[in-house]
Amino acid sequence: MKTSKTIILTFFFLSFFLLVIVFPARAAYHFSGFRGRSPIHIFGRPHKFPVGITPNQIKTIYHLPKNGGQGTIAIIGAYDDLSIEADLQTFSKKFALSSCTLANGCLEKHKMSASITSDRGWVLETSLDVEWAHAIAPQAKILLIEAPTPSGENLLKAVDYAAGRSDVVSVSMSWGGGEFIEETSLDNHFISQSGAQFFAASGDSGAGASWPASSPNVIGVGGSSLVLKNGKFLRERAWSKSGGGISAYEQQPSFQADYKIARSQGMRAVPDVAFAADPKPGFPIVHKNIWRTVGGTSAGAPQWAAIAALGSGISNANFYMDKASPNHAQYFRDITSGSNGDCGYYCKARKHYDYITGLGSPLTAVF
Repeated sequence: MKTSKTIILTFFFLSFFLLVIVFPARAAYHFSGFRGRSPIHIFGRPHKFPVGITPNQIKTIYHLPKNGGQGTIAIIGAYDDLSIEADLQTFSKKFALSSCTLANGCLEKHKMSASITSDRGWVLETSLDVEWAHAIAPQAKILLIEAPTPSGENLLKAVDYAAGRSDVVSVSMSWGGGEFIEETSLDNHFISQSGAQFFAASGDSGAGASWPASSPNVIGVGGSSLVLKNGKFLRERAWSKSGGGISAYEQQPSFQADYKIARSQGMRAVPDVAFAADPKPGFPIVHKNIWRTVGGTSAGAPQWAAIAALGSGISNANFYMDKASPNHAQYFRDITSGSNGDCGYYCKARKHYDYITGLGSPLTAVF
């Protein structure tokens, strides 16, 4: 009797984790109620100088070139950042990066409405996205597209504008939200005729899939924690707040089906790749001459978008083929430790693919 009761309880808890955490509950809202959240985390107090990982450090950790970049990186944000040009100049001078201004054509702002207000939280996200995209690919152009609000409708209009630009090679979406039943009908928004790749943060609330990272046409970026000693890289673990799981609505795309992701139940698994996200040690950003140290999966989306401007072969199809190849270690660092919750298999980092860091973090810009 006791054994039977144990089995029943085990089955109950397993079902709970699958339905509530791994397979999120069917959305209680529709696309009309979607509002993008920027998963940015601020660590410590403001500073008069940068504190955190430097661009040269992150390039060394991920085996990225010191310079380079081509085409245009599109950053999709909400609200207006009035000081972004000055902030980017301050950031660039501090880290000896090439100048990127409206005047020299490296930076471009496109407002999706003639009248857009500012927002304290979103301007910090814009600073993170623009400054670190430029840090990774300093010779690429930056196109900041500002939606008037973070509603789903307004954000997708901004995405459509980026998708229609022939010069755009990658699109960064450092925002996301809960899934909703209409999301499969919106996948076509993340297709560019020029072949631009779309990147989205997987979320910072632990286990669970989010949109738009769950779209099969988007590269979902999960989060990791870097362990450094005296500024030198020691190891990389799964970040405890990184989002990830199985989509409630999107069927598994062929690149994942061919890879044979374990326990995915034939649905889209998130994320695809990972990047440093832990706000400690974090990324320094500047806004109006005040430096802050930040993190979150929103740090990985623009930096992966910059990698796309640096290298070649950037696509989910190539990522999964590379990871399945015998020489996969030249493409990805396999993150095998750490967790993002208490949901057993789905919340633990492991070899090959896991629902926190995907295939792993980059070790090259050429896939």
